Amino acid sequence: MSLPMQSVSPKAATFPPLPDEDPLTAAQWKTLLAIADAIIPSIKPISTANTRKEIATADNQYSTAISTLQALSPDPDAQSLAKEYLAEHASSNPAFRETIYRLASLYMPQSSKKELLMVLNILNTRAGSLILTGYTTPIGDQPVHVRETIIQSWSTARLPLLRQLYRSLTMLSKQTWIKATSTLPRVLGCPRVPVGMILGKGFDYEFIQCPPGNDPEIIETDVLIVGSGCGGGVCAKNLAEAGHRVLVVEKGYHWTPDHFPMTETNGWNNLFMSGAFIASDDTSISVVAGQTWGGGGTVNWSASLQTQGFVRKEWAERGLPFFTSAEFQNSLDRVCARMGVSTDYIKQNRTNEILLEGARKLGWAHKAVPQNTGGKQHACGYCTFGCGSCEKQGPVVSWLPDAARAGARFMEGFDAEKIIFSNKGGHKIARGVQGTWASRDSHGGVAGEPLTRRKVVIKAKRVIVSAGTMQSPLLLLRSGLKNPQIGRNLYLHPVSLLGAIHKEEIKPWEGAILTSVVSEFENLDGKGHGIKLEATNMLPSSWLIWLPWKSGLDYKLQAARMKHMTGYISIPRDRDTGRVYPDPVDGRVRFKYTTSAFDQKHILEGVLALAKLQYVAGATEIFTVIPGVSTFIRDEESAAEGINDEKFQAWLGEIRNTGFASPDSLFVSAHQMGSCRMSSTPKAGVVDPKGQVWGTQGLYVADASVFPSASGVNPMVTNMAISDWISRGIAKGLEGHRL
Repeated sequence: MSLPMQSVSPKAATFPPLPDEDPLTAAQWKTLLAIADAIIPSIKPISTANTRKEIATADNQYSTAISTLQALSPDPDAQSLAKEYLAEHASSNPAFRETIYRLASLYMPQSSKKELLMVLNILNTRAGSLILTGYTTPIGDQPVHVRETIIQSWSTARLPLLRQLYRSLTMLSKQTWIKATSTLPRVLGCPRVPVGMILGKGFDYEFIQCPPGNDPEIIETDVLIVGSGCGGGVCAKNLAEAGHRVLVVEKGYHWTPDHFPMTETNGWNNLFMSGAFIASDDTSISVVAGQTWGGGGTVNWSASLQTQGFVRKEWAERGLPFFTSAEFQNSLDRVCARMGVSTDYIKQNRTNEILLEGARKLGWAHKAVPQNTGGKQHACGYCTFGCGSCEKQGPVVSWLPDAARAGARFMEGFDAEKIIFSNKGGHKIARGVQGTWASRDSHGGVAGEPLTRRKVVIKAKRVIVSAGTMQSPLLLLRSGLKNPQIGRNLYLHPVSLLGAIHKEEIKPWEGAILTSVVSEFENLDGKGHGIKLEATNMLPSSWLIWLPWKSGLDYKLQAARMKHMTGYISIPRDRDTGRVYPDPVDGRVRFKYTTSAFDQKHILEGVLALAKLQYVAGATEIFTVIPGVSTFIRDEESAAEGINDEKFQAWLGEIRNTGFASPDSLFVSAHQMGSCRMSSTPKAGVVDPKGQVWGTQGLYVADASVFPSASGVNPMVTNMAISDWISRGIAKGLEGHRL
């Protein structure tokens, strides 16, 4: 069976240039790649294997693996592909090493890199190797089967450091290999772009270009908006349509629709902050945040849920009555109307169908999730790497074109360094922003050095910071603001995941990503804290990193079954918070956040609920991402008992008893909120009820960082509605300053 022909072949996207200096020494590379090649090893039959470099598998076991892979793959020469797939090892593709090089050079904080290199150095000594591996021979000099055994032993070691090492190195190796491999997509039959995708016509943006020069380029405007995402886009439209001169600046770059969806390697590097590699100080949670033209609205999954009543009430009780006013509802409705938000055109894919059907069978509250797809059916499982159809009505398709038609101007590649203030009567008055602009390279891309790099000073009557929850507080701090609340009150909606395998082909990358939600457990404490159950993005590099690693052969065989998998998240409305702060070495984003026992308890309830949903939906296997928890394999003869099946109940007990052990467990966040929270008093937050930064004039924040607490739903619509309110207030204040 051949793969269907694709109607679109996206343009290749380029990478930012790599530094010349190698981040690792030759010895460190040898050790790291030796570990990676044991996690993703070359597998051969014992009769032909080179046992130093290849995992030697009994001939009959190897034949069984080949047969299994043949049955799973749609490739016309599935047997040859299966052998190629098993023979591939992590470092056999040069892109694997290049990806690690990029990560260590550009994205990894100096302190984290120092720790990694220290471990690699220790593993390269006889004494260090004895302590960490039980052998005096350095791990890089061991045959691959010994390396594999060592890594397996780390997963259950008494020493927490070794368990953390297991988690970090297996995650790094899995994720990097999935991005680099050429065989896995062919085994899965996962096409390069969505089947039937038709390329949309994007808006033709014009960006300000600065000539070369030694002195700062001076630009003047009425309103400067730092950030082009969901908050900044709404502000730009409203203020431009109100007749004011608006300039939107963005650190990232604009990619035209014919680049979308990007490949999994290009997408992570070009569309996400730090290549989607931002981990908490204790490495227990990773943050995924968009950083491109359109911000998170370019890479999100179309979910358009309005703020719930109990959250509005909580915020109003904090001295912010706007959130229970008709004006807030008007803002919510206005932003939804502009994006054509509706459930009318949803076609549930199989993953979402199973979630809804399982909830129905269990009698749990569930519903379709409204989509911002402009009144169109949108079957794009690839939107996290950009929407080439232009059906998703994110900022790049809706708000920013509206702003442009009203006269707004734009600048990409602008790194905002600090806000410029004047002092008048003891008040700090925002007068603009200073930063550095980097043009595109000589080919119009970002792979080479910029043709021009220049300091820029933008003078403005009002400054709106819409750089996102991870970056907005850092800009305020770099600008000399001292409010101790800046960067605090960080909410993350930290999720854990559950997967299942079904007899039928799911092809989970097909269809819309997140079109259903189960809300049965959203108020577990009686105060609005609980969990929602949702489907998750199911592209290989987003999903397969979460599969438990037990051995190289097992992992490859499990990964090959992805077309039969469904994947879900238990997403809490977290009560407890963390903090964003600048790295002391280079100023990049750092954050402290450890998912509290209170919030972990709720997340665990969500995982248990997801397991029950999958059981009643007929899953043959169910697995969590909780270390130490086995995979549940269904006994057909017990199916009639439903979730009362004794074996299933015992497995649920195993999950509950294991919990989220530290430092083994890992959470992930796609929703960041609260680091510049809105408050009724300066002591309680960063911005006042109108979005103006306490202790300043003319400086506002309009993004999810102003949320008084976690939204409990996907934050896009709440963010946009608050930004709609803030920007309309700014427009009224500027009425006497129209052109």
